[in-house]
Amino acid sequence: MMSQVSAHETHMMPFAKVINVAKRNPIWLVLVVLIALFSFQTPYFLTVFNLSNILYQAALIGFLAVGLTPVLINGNVDLSVGAMVALSACLAVSLQHIGFVPALVIAVLACTCLGLLNGIIVEYTGVNSFIVTLAAMLGVRGLAFLYAGDTSLSSPTSDLMELGMMAVGPLSATAIVFVIFVVVFQIMLSRTAHGRNTYAIGGNRAACENAGVHVRRNVIVNFAVSGTMAGIAGVSMAAQLGAATPSYGAEYELWAIIAIVLGGTSLQGGRGTMIGTFGAVLALAALRNGLNLIQVSGFYVLVILGLTLIIALVLDRQFNRE
Repeated sequence: MMSQVSAHETHMMPFAKVINVAKRNPIWLVLVVLIALFSFQTPYFLTVFNLSNILYQAALIGFLAVGLTPVLINGNVDLSVGAMVALSACLAVSLQHIGFVPALVIAVLACTCLGLLNGIIVEYTGVNSFIVTLAAMLGVRGLAFLYAGDTSLSSPTSDLMELGMMAVGPLSATAIVFVIFVVVFQIMLSRTAHGRNTYAIGGNRAACENAGVHVRRNVIVNFAVSGTMAGIAGVSMAAQLGAATPSYGAEYELWAIIAIVLGGTSLQGGRGTMIGTFGAVLALAALRNGLNLIQVSGFYVLVILGLTLIIALVLDRQFNRE
């Protein structure tokens, strides 16, 4: 009898793990509901082509969300990542004459340096990260316009577009790289000292400082990594069309922050998962894609997201009070 019960429990363990993950990350249940809803509404939603397209669309916002998640868990925010996307894209396109790889490296490193600068200013001046990165958002966007002008920049070679067209089966290389980053960042947050310190700093910074944790270093590194991910997003965007404009990435920082909050990360810091962020990014992409397929105005997406975000923030505040 004991062996039969044990075998039954062993058989049910994978399902129990799935249920536990769903409880900790309810956004995945929302994603399942959206998939079911749009599947009944249109036969085109569940096609391999459309699902791969959803994952690709999710990747562009997802790069930013992945990089921003540790920043928010720290208890900070970075509003400048959308502007960094534009600068990175413009650099990646305009510097093709010095070589394909060097142009991409410079584009990403420029954003890494900007993120590093944001972190240094926040940590060594004590100014709130919202104010610092809001100023950086305006400055970097202006820098992109000063560098590129008002016109679109076109790549002189086809190398950039070939990069954007790379795929493995039905999945674009961009989508695959995005998923890899999700896995890497999830491991970093859950299994490394840096990740544990990121949560601890967001939960109680003073206690971490008293315990000898390198708080400033942790925060600055997270800002720098967020800038790196914004640079990668910019390169991916430029590769999509083989061109760039200084207006790229406008409002992308808002979409990324919305995804992170809906994925369960607290704006007050100390709580959040990369799995939740990943699910929320997919849910937003599925929502936009599904409404487009059934020919519903995209403005409804903004209304739905606005209401959902308010509810999420109220619940987050209530959770933290308790």
